Amino acid sequence: MSTSLARTSPAAAWQMLPLIRLMVGAVFLSEGLQKFLYPAMRGSGRFDDMGWPAPELLANFVGATEVVCGALILLGLYTRLAAAGTATIMTVAILTTKIPIWMGAGFGPFEVRELSQYGFWSMAHAMRTDWAMLLGSLVLIGAGAGPWSFDALSGREESRA
Repeated sequence: MSTSLARTSPAAAWQMLPLIRLMVGAVFLSEGLQKFLYPAMRGSGRFDDMGWPAPELLANFVGATEVVCGALILLGLYTRLAAAGTATIMTVAILTTKIPIWMGAGFGPFEVRELSQYGFWSMAHAMRTDWAMLLGSLVLIGAGAGPWSFDALSGREESRA
């Protein structure tokens, strides 16, 4: 008996959502915690280097949002709302840190970091994780938590056969 990806049922696809939750939730939880564990490198120091105003306040806000949203996504609790938060974070990150790499220059208060080369391919390389997290978040906004989640247990997610 052979199976084809083209014949995968919607129910089987829905059952894979916990893997998307694991990917997105674990990355955001980890990155958020690192903003507090290594503030000079991942938190306020990095936000200051990028030219953000009030870098300590902003880094703590973003870090706390990443921890809370990442944990909620891992649990499958208020998944669509949490994924909207992570999608917002990734959109801002791409606009303020990756687009300047493409342009080869900062804009507004956002400075471009020093790289050996700039342009589309440098940007594409630098934003690969951002892009994956944005798309994973968008999948969760559209599809929800899937099975094996608190959303499914509470009835916030419709059950799929």
